[in-house]
Amino acid sequence: MRCNMQELMVVTSAKQLQNNKSVFVGTGMPMLAVLLAQRMHAPDLIIIFEAGGVAPRMPILPVSVGDSRTFYKAVAASSMHEVMSLAQAGYMDYGFLGGAQIDVYGNLNTTVIGDHDKPKARLPGSGGANDIGSFCWQTVIIMRQDKRKFSSKLDYITTPGYLTGYDAREKSGLPIGCGPWRIVTQLGIYGFDDESKRMKLLSLHPGVNVEDIKANSSFPIIITEPVPITAEPTKEEISILRELDTLGITSKNS
Repeated sequence: MRCNMQELMVVTSAKQLQNNKSVFVGTGMPMLAVLLAQRMHAPDLIIIFEAGGVAPRMPILPVSVGDSRTFYKAVAASSMHEVMSLAQAGYMDYGFLGGAQIDVYGNLNTTVIGDHDKPKARLPGSGGANDIGSFCWQTVIIMRQDKRKFSSKLDYITTPGYLTGYDAREKSGLPIGCGPWRIVTQLGIYGFDDESKRMKLLSLHPGVNVEDIKANSSFPIIITEPVPITAEPTKEEISILRELDTLGITSKNS
């Protein structure tokens, strides 16, 4: 069964999540990916939503993190204050976010494009994204990749990555050991260099080459060849994903 670009991104993102872990999830493709992970290989993945839903068993994809379905069969219908406190206390294994812009150190912009006071575009803003990126142990980011989105300089930093690299994140007062971990785009999977904290290519998606990676980034990415190839989604994964995607998230702009 053939899949489109966005289906590949969601399936690949879902595979990054392990069973018996907790994930603080944002709206859109991240929600779809965690539901797929829970259905496929991580039945005991604890999903946590900004509005206070903890470990729900959702019968259908919610519209947003505040949808009442994020409380369905949950172990707790708590509050934003409660789940943010859980993140600050170190109980969130994964954060899962989207973004409009990202830089070489994994800093994210979801606030404005252009000047802050007179922007070209006003974006949704932070919501809980700053808290998620600040306090979850490993943040997974799913987003489309091109030169504007993989930006050498962000118009605004909404969510901290590794700031200016090396130990800048820890020096700012953020917890040691937290930060961006994986980025999944339509071209590949990325991680970060252990020392410099610069973005590095971990895997190329089928049909993509290194030149495609370079042509769709405004900053140099660490690339060590030969680069592994991402596993293609199975028929079962695509079939379940399409069943879950009642909002048509993966069919938009595919």
